[in-house]
Parts: sequence; C-alpha cells; structure tokens
Amino acid sequence: MAPQHVQLASFRRDPDGDELEDVRLLDSYDEEAGLRVSSESADLGVRKVQLKVTGMTCSACTNSVESAVKALDGVLSASVSLLQHRAYVVFDPLLRKDEDIREAIEDAGFDAEIIPDTSKTQKSKLQKTLTGQFRITGMTCAACVNSVEGILTKLPGVKRAVIALATSQGEVEYDPTIVSKDEIVNSIEDAGFEASFLQSNEQDKVLLHVTGLCTMLDAQLLEGIIVNLKGVKGVDVNFALSEAEVVFDPEAVGLRDLVDGIERESTGRFQLRVQNPYIRAASSDAQEASKMLRLLLSSLFLTIPVFFIQMVCPKIHLLTSFLTAQCGPFLIGDLLKWFLVTIVQFVIGKRFYIAAYRALRHGSTNMDVLVVLGTTAAYMYSAASVVYAAYTGYRTPVYFETSAMIITFVLFGKYLEVLAKGRTSEAIKKLVELVPATALLVVKDSEGKHIMEREIDALLIQPGDTLKVIPGTKVPADGVVVWGTSHVDESMVTGESIPVPKEVSSVVIGGTMNLHGVLHVKATKVGSDTVLSQIISLVETAQLSKAPIQKFADYVASIFVPIVISMSLLTFFGWFICGVFGAYPQAWVSESKNCFVFSLMFSISVVVIACPCALGLATPTAVMVATGVGASHGVLVKGGDALERAESVDYVIFDKTGTLTQGKAVVTVAKIFSGMDLGDFLTIVASAEASSEHPLAKAIMEYAFHYHFNGKLESTAQKKEEIMAGWLLEATDFSAVPGKGVQCAINGKIVLVGNRSLLSENGIRIPQEAEVFLVNLEESAKTGILVAYDGAFVGLLGITDPLKREAAVVVEGLKKMGVKPVMLTGDNWRTARAVAKEVGVEDVRAEVMPAGKADVIRSLQKGGSKVAMVGDGINDSPALAAADVGMAIGAGTDIAVEAADYVLVRNNLEDVITAIDLSRKTFNRIRWNYFFAMAYNVVAIPVAAGVLFPFTGLRMPPWLAGACMAFSSVSVVCSSLLLRRYRKPRLTTILQITVE
Repeated sequence: MAPQHVQLASFRRDPDGDELEDVRLLDSYDEEAGLRVSSESADLGVRKVQLKVTGMTCSACTNSVESAVKALDGVLSASVSLLQHRAYVVFDPLLRKDEDIREAIEDAGFDAEIIPDTSKTQKSKLQKTLTGQFRITGMTCAACVNSVEGILTKLPGVKRAVIALATSQGEVEYDPTIVSKDEIVNSIEDAGFEASFLQSNEQDKVLLHVTGLCTMLDAQLLEGIIVNLKGVKGVDVNFALSEAEVVFDPEAVGLRDLVDGIERESTGRFQLRVQNPYIRAASSDAQEASKMLRLLLSSLFLTIPVFFIQMVCPKIHLLTSFLTAQCGPFLIGDLLKWFLVTIVQFVIGKRFYIAAYRALRHGSTNMDVLVVLGTTAAYMYSAASVVYAAYTGYRTPVYFETSAMIITFVLFGKYLEVLAKGRTSEAIKKLVELVPATALLVVKDSEGKHIMEREIDALLIQPGDTLKVIPGTKVPADGVVVWGTSHVDESMVTGESIPVPKEVSSVVIGGTMNLHGVLHVKATKVGSDTVLSQIISLVETAQLSKAPIQKFADYVASIFVPIVISMSLLTFFGWFICGVFGAYPQAWVSESKNCFVFSLMFSISVVVIACPCALGLATPTAVMVATGVGASHGVLVKGGDALERAESVDYVIFDKTGTLTQGKAVVTVAKIFSGMDLGDFLTIVASAEASSEHPLAKAIMEYAFHYHFNGKLESTAQKKEEIMAGWLLEATDFSAVPGKGVQCAINGKIVLVGNRSLLSENGIRIPQEAEVFLVNLEESAKTGILVAYDGAFVGLLGITDPLKREAAVVVEGLKKMGVKPVMLTGDNWRTARAVAKEVGVEDVRAEVMPAGKADVIRSLQKGGSKVAMVGDGINDSPALAAADVGMAIGAGTDIAVEAADYVLVRNNLEDVITAIDLSRKTFNRIRWNYFFAMAYNVVAIPVAAGVLFPFTGLRMPPWLAGACMAFSSVSVVCSSLLLRRYRKPRLTTILQITVE
C-alpha cells in the first residue's frame, strides 16, 4: 500500500466563531488575539497591535471596524470582539504604524485607543487555567442564569462557567492569558447585571485592604513602596475601594513578609489587612439588601401620596375641589400623580428598564421584561389619557397608581427575597466565623529560643509557624502540638461532643476550641489547605452545582416569558373583540368607560402576575439550605446531583473493614502447629508485616511487640521505633499480594503471611488440625492469618475487628426505609457470613478483590437500581466512583475525597441514614416548591385574565397582581428555609422509619 501524505493541521476558532483551517502545528498562534501568524511571517518582523474600541453596539459595528482596518495596505489580518471592545490587528510595520490603525478605526466612526504591548511578559508566564469566583447581583430567575452562563461560555479563554441563583455567585474557569477577570466582570455587567470579583485559586495574588489612603498621592506612594519590594511582580491600587491587589512570587517572599515590608517601608502610615473573600461576599449581601431597601422606601414614599390622591381624596370634599381645579388644560390631581409616578417609573424603576433592555439585546427574556411591559403600558395609557383629556375635554380613568404600586410591590418582594436568600447561606457564614481573626505568633531566635509573642492576622499564618493557643480561644490553623496539654472541643468540625485530649504530637484542627491548658501548635496546613477551608469549599461547590431536576426549570424559564406575553395579548384581544361586538354587557365596562381600557387592565394583570422567579428558585434554594444543614451535621454533599441520586437509592453497599467494623483489628490468639517457639514465630511474622500498611499488619505488630516487651522495658524513655529497629529481622524481596497477604525472605528463607489462597498457590499444605481450628475462628467472626516458613506451614493467628455499636441498628433502619443493605469484603466466606449475621445483613459478597468491588456494583446497577457505596474513601475509590452515590465515611481530617459524592466527616454509620434521609426531605421540599410555583402560575394567570369575572364579578387589579407576583418567589424561598428545621434521625427513632 502506497504511503499517504499526512498534513499536520489543527482547527481553531477565532473570537467570532469562524474556524481557522489548515493551521500548521509548527506555525505560531497568537492566543490572545485568536490570529494566526506563520513562522515565516514572524521572522519578517510582523507586528501585532491591540486596540480598545468604544462605541460598538452590534455585529454590524464590528464588521465596519474590520472592513476599515483590512482596507489599509500592509494589514495582514484583523479581528474585532464586540463583548471585549477590542480589535486585534496583525500588520507589516514597514508599511503601517500603530497610529494608522487607530486613525482608520476613528474614521469609521468609533473611538480607539492603543493598548500597550504586554505579549512579552504574558508569554513568559506558564500557560495555566484559573478558577475564579464572582459576585453577581440582579439575577431574578433561571432565565437570567442561562443568559449569564451563555455569555460567559462564549468569551474567548473561558473553559467553564457555573452560576448559582440562590447564592448570587458564579464560578468561572478561564485562561488568564486570554481573558482577564475584569473582562469577565464587564461581560456580566454588559448583560445587565452587577458583578465583582471575589477570589481565584491563583496562589501568587493577594487582595489587601489598606487603612490610611486619604488622597491620590497616598495611593501613588503606596504603589511605589510595593513595586520596589523584593518578589513583587505587579500591583494595582484602587483608591476608591481602599484596596491593593499585589502579584508576587511566593518563592521569593512570603505573604506575611510582604505585608510587614509594606508597613515597615511606610513607617506605619498604612495598615494592611488581607481581604477575606467570604467576609467581602457577606458585605456585598448587606450592601445589596441596603440598596434594595433604599429603593423600596423611596418608591413607597412616592406611591403612598398617589394612592391617597386616587382612593382617599375623592371622599374628602375640600381635597376633591383642590385636585379637580384646573392648571392650564390639566387637572392638578392628574399633574401631581403624573409627576410622582414618573419618578417611580423612570428613576426608581430604571433598574428594570436597564435589565430588560440588556436581556432582550442578548436574545433572552426574564421577569424584568414582564415588569417593564406591564408598568409601561399602564403609565403610557394614563399619560396619553391626561393629554387627550386636556385637548378634548373628554376624561377617562387614569391608572398611574397601577404602575407605581406594581414597582413598589416588586421591590418589596425583591427585598424580602434578598433577606431570605441571605439566610440560606448562613451555614457557610457560621463555618467562616469559626476561624479566629487573629493569632498569637511565637517568635523565636536562631537557636529556637522563645523571644516574644506577636499578634498577627490569622490569614498571614505560614506553614511552620509556632502559634500559642490560650484556654478559651480557637485554634487558628491545622497543626501539631509541640508543647503543652489540654482538651479541645472539635464538635464544630467532627460533630463529636466529647472534648478530645491533646498532648505533644497530637493533631489539632483549625477553628476548634481549646478548653483548658495552653498549647503551642506548629502550623502544618494554612489557607485553603485547612480542614475547615476544604469543608467550606465543598459546601460552596455543592451550592454552585445544579441538580438534574433543575433542567426542567431552566427549560420552562426559557419559554415562560414569551408564553406569558402571548397569553397577555390573547387576553387583551379576546376581551376587546368581544366588547366591540357586544358579547358582554356594557355595564361591565362602565367603570373603565370603554372596552379598550377594560381589556388593557386584564392584559396588564396577566403580564404582571406571572412569575418565572419562583420556578428558578425552587431547586437552588432548597439545595443550598440542605447542603448547609448537612455540613452542620457532619455530612458534606458535593452537589445537587448527588442529593438527587441519593434520594432514590435502592442498595447500600458497606465495606466491612473500617466501615461496619471499628477498623481497630486485635489479635486474639496465636497458635503454633510446629516445633517453633512462639516468640520466634511472632518475631518472624512481625518482621514480614513491618513493611505492610494493612490494618491487620498493624494489629500483628502490636501483638508481637506487646508479647516481647510489655513490662520488660529498661526505661520508659526508650522510643518504640528504636526498639523495633533493633528487634525486627531484615525482610528482603517484600511484596504485597492484593487480597491475599504478603511474602518476603527472612534469613534467606521464604515467609508467607496471608489467607488460604496465598498458601495454596505456593504449594503449602495446611494440616487437618489447623484447618479445624481455622474454621472455628471463621465461624466466630474472626479472621485467620496463616503463616508458612521455608516451605512449611508454621502456625496461625486469629484476628477480630469489633463491629461498631450502631451497625446493626443502622442496617435495620435502612431496611425500614426500603433500602437493601449489602456487605462487601475481601475476607473469606465463613467470616463474612458470621459478621453479616451479627449485623443483620442478608446479602453478602465475600472474597472480592479490590478491583472486583466495582464489578459487583455494576452488576446491581444492570437492573436499573441505584446503588450507594459506603467505604473509607481511599482504599475503595474505584467502587465509590462506580456507584451512583459514593459515601466516604470516617474521613476525619482527610475530607477532600475526590471519588465520593458524600463525605461523612465522623466515623459513624448514623450519618449514612442522615445522608439518605436529608436527600429525601430535600427533594420532597423541591417537589412542593415546584408544585406551589406551577400551581401559582396555573391558577393566577387565568384569574388575572378574568376567567372568573363573568361568573363572580371578581377581577384582579394590576397592582394586586404585582403584589401576588412579588410574594410568590418569597414564598418559595421561605419554603426552602423550612429545611433549616431538619433534625437527623436518632438511633432510638431510626427503627420507627417507614417506607414512604
């Protein structure tokens, strides 16, 4: 077969989405501009320039700019981004200059500014992806979320974007060499929402709050000080916010040294504090609530007089005479209402117009569109009526109060919603508050002597710092006790109420409370590496994730507003046409004077009463509250999808060792079946197991050590490690056989320690007497460890791992909940059946190799069953990943288990019940939320359309429709907040659970 010529080519997309074909892999590609530059062209001195272009509003504008630039001689290529307001041009510097490009754009009718070339510094950076968190306010429904996500994912350099409506936060994964955080913020604001950057996973960037910035000269002075410090790469001082963003090399300068250096060089003029992103987010919540309250009070202040003039004044003769007096061709009352409502409509209500315009501009619709349509219709009709009456003398009713009251009620609903949504994130706020704001740093000299103590910001703690923790204060970081003894309350992290004793070498967790003695703690994990930070990160990630059931709300939201507008038009034309043809009595429209106004009021009511917000908030608020509640009970959920899967679990598979059992194996018996001395036997077995990390190996080591040295130590100061090193024999050619045991060579002879399979595979025969003894051990729920030395069977050890006290009750509780428990173990069948019988599990899978656990799970899933796997989160990772729901139990300080969907912080099986029960309660609440949201719209829209009017004479004024719409979303959030009352089932009540 003749060789075929293969052309190495790749396909890329430029910012406008066009594919760039036939780009050779050896060509250079300008990642920032999305432009191709061949290696030949680069060698000839091709120049690239980036310009900021303002004034562009649509794709036609970008085409104009591109055409103007490409028309210049020497321009090789040009690309214009509307969202980024940037133009990227590649040209021949021998024929054109930068200024020529700028002038060409300005001649086309736009403003242009050349951006300084930073490509050299950018290319020196390593290509990496950052994950940034952004605060986004102004979103009202799922349509807003879809709009923001759609815009962000289209930005060049953005890999992923997830927006959470309930938390008003977004997580964006992006390439900082292509798109900056400021451009992401601008894109969000361009979509009609307010945005701010919170934090990213970039380790060499810090945001500092500065006290002492009084003038711009101070800001310039501070910037000069920071730039001249060692290790600083860049600085951006924001005088308005009193903040400084510093990019530094963490290998050249530590964060604390950086802050100390700034304060030292400024001779104390500036005081700096590391900005905590969580506190900043809480401050943003408070600002949003305060802003909404100001708008509400302003609207209320102007609406009450309008309502008074419309409803009350006509019943007071003196006021009626004044309001009906002429002011030129207009009535004084009409002019007063017109003036007051205009402020409400276009000044206070400006946010609705801006948001609606930007949503429509990006091809989406939301609640703001409905509010603008309804209020503008009422306002414009009323204004037209006043003008018409002034010129004709024929006066019709005006409805200025309708638009003002609608806006007031909507703002009231939004204010209540902001307050309620703020309460859904209280779990994270409480976790953040566990960390103390300051810490006592023990300063030592070069010889390690204690010199002084210094109070520092807790965010400035560095690994290796020695911290003093006095009684009644919280441990500021994860670490190890190097001096002192005390008891520490770890209930806020582990859920265990009993204080834990701490002494030298004990591990402590940041955020826990020191109760009695003084401790000196050496910090080992700080910042995002601490247990508490990982817990907060898990909860935040869960709140950002979307449950699959939310796809329904997203779909409904995408078509909701167009359907409502269509129904509103149908309502208007239905009533209007029927009125024109006399299909209903004229008495019905007597109050409105004509059927046009009569029909318009029904139409406005339909637009205003419809609420897509309730649907959009139904799932995320419930998931947010549930994840927070779970965290407070030691159950960390990794997302709404995990909650949804756990809700319908059919099987729960338990790993035996360390899950159903305590994981503290103990040797109960050692029996010799040869002439070897027991001491020599234990020495050989311990020497073979010394290199193994299996829990059973540790139990054998402890038993052998106890046999040889208990009560025989010459000095209590002797370290166990030193004794072990001198006592154990050298083991060579060590290898662990998964699921079977270990083998090695001692004194030149082969040693086998393991189960029957290991010995039989090596041709070792087990004596009948030993076999009988082994069977008796296994039938009493003990594991037999067989030992062979130099090709002959020597003896065995019996090991037991006690069951957890709650194991049997939890298994029975799962059965009551309609879940089938299964036990999975690599142990032999006799031991497995004995343990299963004791705990109450009927379905047992024994002698399963680690790689085969996932196969067992897949076999149960074949019938469509949902399977949960409960393991230790490390050894069972394949099985946890294969299961529909993976639960890592007893993770303790190692809570960042990637394979698990649930992390159960405490080593307690009750939390398995809690996890499943919480998921069921959560999704029952979500279903109720959807029911209320759907039922509200299904019932309210026909009522607003006047379906009941012909039979009952009842009609819904537009202002009342606005009030109903405002409270509908608040009711859904309050419904979700009921989950905060969740109480996990206790052992005494688990058996009372019945299948729902």
